[in-house]
Amino acid sequence: MSNSRRDFLKKASLAGASAIAAPGLVSASTKNDQYLSDDNTGKTFLFQGDSITDGGRSFDKDWNHVYGQGYAYLITARINFDYPGRDYQFFNRGISGNTVNDLAARWQKDTLDIKPDVLSILIGINDVHRIIMQGAKATAEDFSNAYEQLLTQTITALPNVKLILLEPFILPLGMVSKNPELWATEVQKRQMIVKALASKFNAIFVPLQEVFNKALQKAKADHWIWDGVHPMPAGHELIAREWMKAVKKLY
Repeated sequence: MSNSRRDFLKKASLAGASAIAAPGLVSASTKNDQYLSDDNTGKTFLFQGDSITDGGRSFDKDWNHVYGQGYAYLITARINFDYPGRDYQFFNRGISGNTVNDLAARWQKDTLDIKPDVLSILIGINDVHRIIMQGAKATAEDFSNAYEQLLTQTITALPNVKLILLEPFILPLGMVSKNPELWATEVQKRQMIVKALASKFNAIFVPLQEVFNKALQKAKADHWIWDGVHPMPAGHELIAREWMKAVKKLY
């Protein structure tokens, strides 16, 4: 591994973040790895975020496409298969290109009105993209304030909601490889913010940067992410497995 790549991976990882165990990358979880207890019936799960969550979903009632083709679909399929007798409802409201401010603009209709019991959020990479690729003047503090306001609004309206915050992530290829140090610096700031907000709001934090870094020991970066930002199918499976491992701690 070159020094530049090693430096990138070191910088992209959150300082002090604990390493994620790798077995989930090698073999699928069994049903014995239950992340939902037997008394959780009638739950509504909502996935929110940008294109990574969107996954090419449809905006109609076509059940072949409403969940998209990414990690949200994989999680939905797994839970519905393992618990066919449960009255679980799943919604995907990710929209490609969204920043945290874009989420705020549609939060009432696309989140609060759905009244989820479990709300999963992955956001932040487009906030960085607009700074690096489009010259936006937004700061990490702006991101933090907007995200915190969203979470405050959510728990005020839905005091019993269970929050799951996913860490934004990158790998050094595609657009990221053109300015890896700046991407790593800006993404790391938002990783730290999301982790801090998860602690403040008693949310489950799903760390993803370190697990993507570790996945490079098994295959090249473009096996997991094709442009530095958007996951390949294996990358979506990786996210889904980490999500389910983290949610197990709650349920």
